[in-house]
Amino acid sequence: MEIEAVRLLAKAITTLSMFGSAVGEGYLIGKALEAIGRNPEQSGSIFSKMIIGVAMAESTAIYALVAFFIL
Repeated sequence: MEIEAVRLLAKAITTLSMFGSAVGEGYLIGKALEAIGRNPEQSGSIFSKMIIGVAMAESTAIYALVAFFIL
């Protein structure tokens, strides 16, 4: 394999990891909103934990974006 082909393959893999992170964030937010709908009294606690989870998932996407540009 040529080095350029390997570089493009690595960029494709990092792009897939960014897509996976976006899907995970959507799932996380959807389930948090569902939990808030079922138990509105706990909305503050659920929302703060959701924000922390989304931030952690977003950091994974940012790391993948940095790896994309480094490759």
